[in-house]
Amino acid sequence: MRKFFITVVLLAGIITRSMADEGMWLSLFLGQKTYDDMVKKGCKLTKEQIFSLNKNSIKDAIIIFGGGCTGEIVSEKGLIFTNHHCGYGAINSLSTVEHNYLRDGFYASSTSQELPVEGLSVQFLKNIVDVTKEVTDALGNLTGGDRTKKYGEVSASIVAKYADKAKFLDARIGSFFKGNQYLLFVYERYTDVRFVGCPPEAIGKYGGDTDNWEWPRHTGDFSVFRVYASKDGQPAAYSTENAPLKPKHYLPVSMKGLKEGDFNMILGYPGRTNRYDASYNIELQRDYFDPNFVKCRDIRLKAMKAEMDKSMETRLKLASDYAGLANYWKFYDLEGKQLKQKNIVENRREEEKKFQAWANGKPEYENLLNEFKANVDAWKGYEKHRQFFGQGIMGIDLVGWNSQLVQLEGELKKESPDKAKIEKSIKSIDDMLKEEAKRYVIEADRNILAAITQLFYSEIDKDQHPAGFFEKVQEKFGDLKNEDTWKKYAADLFANALLLNSEKWTAFMSNPTLAGLDNDPAFQYTKAFLNNWMTNYSPKLVAYNNKNADLGRIYMKGQMEMNKGKKEYYPDANSTMRFTYGKVAPYIPRDGVRYDWFTTASGVLQKYKAGDDEFDLPANVLELLRKKDFGQYADPGKKDMITCFLNTCDITGGNSGSPVLNAKGELVGLAFDGNSEDIKSQIAYDVTVNRCICVDIRYVLWCIDKVGGGTNIIKELKLVK
Repeated sequence: MRKFFITVVLLAGIITRSMADEGMWLSLFLGQKTYDDMVKKGCKLTKEQIFSLNKNSIKDAIIIFGGGCTGEIVSEKGLIFTNHHCGYGAINSLSTVEHNYLRDGFYASSTSQELPVEGLSVQFLKNIVDVTKEVTDALGNLTGGDRTKKYGEVSASIVAKYADKAKFLDARIGSFFKGNQYLLFVYERYTDVRFVGCPPEAIGKYGGDTDNWEWPRHTGDFSVFRVYASKDGQPAAYSTENAPLKPKHYLPVSMKGLKEGDFNMILGYPGRTNRYDASYNIELQRDYFDPNFVKCRDIRLKAMKAEMDKSMETRLKLASDYAGLANYWKFYDLEGKQLKQKNIVENRREEEKKFQAWANGKPEYENLLNEFKANVDAWKGYEKHRQFFGQGIMGIDLVGWNSQLVQLEGELKKESPDKAKIEKSIKSIDDMLKEEAKRYVIEADRNILAAITQLFYSEIDKDQHPAGFFEKVQEKFGDLKNEDTWKKYAADLFANALLLNSEKWTAFMSNPTLAGLDNDPAFQYTKAFLNNWMTNYSPKLVAYNNKNADLGRIYMKGQMEMNKGKKEYYPDANSTMRFTYGKVAPYIPRDGVRYDWFTTASGVLQKYKAGDDEFDLPANVLELLRKKDFGQYADPGKKDMITCFLNTCDITGGNSGSPVLNAKGELVGLAFDGNSEDIKSQIAYDVTVNRCICVDIRYVLWCIDKVGGGTNIIKELKLVK
């Protein structure tokens, strides 16, 4: 351990701060220069109190929640706070028309009332090991697909030394600085996680899609869970004998409130940034990825919303999927527009001119930018196809299911089919169908297929169409430019789909044959598009990605070499624990407009619209707000209750649910969103307008206590007044 500590300290000279408030830093490598800046801005904690592998620290209270969010432990009994939208899928899965926890909210009055969530787990970071030498020695000078293949082999070998399923230990290697450094992360996974409470959806999603990514915000975006362990405190499968986990560290909760300029810090698991990409990659994102991603999701969302508006049962079935689709529909819509408005490609090209001037005469670097351009040029004619296939065709549930039948066909075609494999595959598909039936709405899926297929026909180059597919549709159903043609086609396909007919499917399970698949129009549809993609375009995408990875690794190395001693770098986000800090701050989004750093309960009432999907409120919430019955959760200085606030901490997707801490490491809020004025921050950060939107912890507690009656939860917390 001592040798490893020396290694990471030396590395801290590279991983230090590039500019005020920007940066998602690896907490283990918190350099002295960065820490001194934190202290200057108000931090009262030592580096070891924030992050230590040898002693209990704040990092031990930070968890990966589910598959893509952050959560924090807030009591000595394993209580978890995270965002409402992070817990949404779990809450949705537990909700029924009779017990609609999404709509009505819920708070368990005792641990016996807490509800187990099947499939939900949380992970605690246990260890980090620098495996750069082991990985790079194995990779040597390999490039392209050979390097990718070898990396998969060596990383699997290293991970196997640390992962232990029996002990609930997971291990994953993270690539940093575009493959110039590799770190292994070891996590302890707890699989007994129970739902404790959440506000009504009218609070947890207040403002809906209209307010998503926007400020001012008044959303009570939180939910409450608890992690359980065996009697000896170890991870264990769900059991009534399990007890609440006694954590190594939990966060005290501050009731003192904030003021403009106060120091804030966030620990969490940001998912992805690409701030060191070449201009040609950004141009591809702006002109091809973003608009076509949005176009496909727009069709799916409209079809789903039309059905959700018909009944509460349908709304519950589609609620979680709809929320997930809508979130990034708006994100990429705004990102594409901002990349144009802010001239990000042009600005990056100016930076690249400096790099090129430095690179001239250096064989390793001098042709890099030309190679980036050539690589993007070779691929960009297929990017629209990629989005229409991935976000469109494969976004149709029935098509996704049938893709498993395409794999089954491969086994059935063999001279000596493996009966055991066939039986296992069929059982897997059957189990999936039973599970998916809980959330499946056939009308929405059918309408999506009709609209997406027509879009593919009209907008994708004909030489990229599946061979013969559209000609057959036209022959049987009519003019392909006519919307009714596609409605008739979709109706016929769904009426005759093998996986949607229980009698046909039962017969097929007992006697799976190629003839049974050949007679299924949904299978033929899936096979046509899937084979077209896998045969003609997937290899091109793999080649593009492999080449881009090689170029990116060398370009990153060159940038750091060029600016050694002048400019400092932090690694792009990659779903590993990061630390960011900043201050509570307002901002000016455009000329003549200034946004304050906080919103209040009064603003909740100002937005209220009776009966509106996004801005309605339950009667008891209205009554409490109108009476200004805020109790101990009011802000004395504002003579109101603060609902949400802004800070300059640098976050991205995956930080949802992250704890916002004050200078003493006390919980003051939960990070839940970024602001629309700098959605492009995954690619280019702008400190003047980039803000992290947070729900004030006192509003969270008011919702639990005053609105929900969850006084037992409040008593469990360590409140600092």
